[in-house]
Amino acid sequence: MAEAADPTEPLKRVPLHDAHVALGARIVPFAGYEMPVQYRDGIIAEHGWTREKAGLFDVSHMGQARIVAADHEAAARFLETLVPADILNLKPGQQRYTQLLNEQGGILDDLMVTRPVDPSLDGTLILVVNAGCKDHDYRHIETLLTEGVALHRDDDRALLALQGPGAAAVLARLAPEAAAMTFMSARPLPIAGIPAHVSRSGYTGEDGYEISVANRDARALWDKLLADPDVKPIGLGARDSLRLEAGLPLYGHDINQETSPVEAGLTWSIQRRRREEGGFPGQIRILNEIARGALRRRVGLLPEGRQPAREGAEIRTRDGQLVGEVTSGGFGPTVGGPVAMGYVVAEFSGLGTELDLIVRGKAIPARVVTLPFTPHRYRR
Repeated sequence: MAEAADPTEPLKRVPLHDAHVALGARIVPFAGYEMPVQYRDGIIAEHGWTREKAGLFDVSHMGQARIVAADHEAAARFLETLVPADILNLKPGQQRYTQLLNEQGGILDDLMVTRPVDPSLDGTLILVVNAGCKDHDYRHIETLLTEGVALHRDDDRALLALQGPGAAAVLARLAPEAAAMTFMSARPLPIAGIPAHVSRSGYTGEDGYEISVANRDARALWDKLLADPDVKPIGLGARDSLRLEAGLPLYGHDINQETSPVEAGLTWSIQRRRREEGGFPGQIRILNEIARGALRRRVGLLPEGRQPAREGAEIRTRDGQLVGEVTSGGFGPTVGGPVAMGYVVAEFSGLGTELDLIVRGKAIPARVVTLPFTPHRYRR
């Protein structure tokens, strides 16, 4: 499990590094940072705890930034020249998933965009981008800034994710207003007196929250959340198995500069107004794929037996024709067996299609299944 970063650069540390070490975390390089991949209980136990109770993730390596303009329309119109989502019609306190595109319609990164609920911040859009892409993302955005629009990096902020069916009750004990929030809403919220900005979102398929907090307050908030008996720290290993079961793409693996949102099964993130008006990079390719279908599709794959197929495994028809490649794969603890995602030629992407995954030269029978492997449990 890895995310791209410059191997010549020294590894950075997140503000909670010492807390992870004290908890017995195994630290690994990830996206240019020293990050906890697991704690003493191990990945399988951490995965199960998050599915049953509440897992606490440190995702402070992610990039946090703000687009700032005179008003919401100016900020939204600018960002819409870079992404295919409808940013103009974001309501105050609403968050939206989208992609930063290149001129060929490929995905430079995927990101979250939030319009603050505070009227005094009407010209601000809050961005959360992937750790391994953030420096490139910021350079890309800065190169294209128009008059009156600025990009501000929030490198002085940490990001925690509280995920699982118990997350709402846990957070409500420290911040009662959190219980009323709905999926993809966001607002400033003091948590046990600590100022924070909270969204009801995450990357596990479970209900939960992502919490942005000043670096100086990160340890105090981490400790307060972990003091709840329903909360345990969870590392990047379980984060990966959880998102795989949830059918969520990982940048640099399931999506990259070659894949379009349509190929990746993310057409839902391009709202009707943008499909009708266009005005985003790669619109000719993307709108054509929406109208006529992409040549290949990201699909869920359920292998037979117990052997997982990892990233890079060939996908072939039963008569040996190469039709695709696995982009993410592993053991799904909740599913109780191996699961995988990958791209296949469109004519072989139908549900139930029988294919072979080539693992160490051996053909593992698999079939195309509906994503996600484990149902999402967001609070709509």
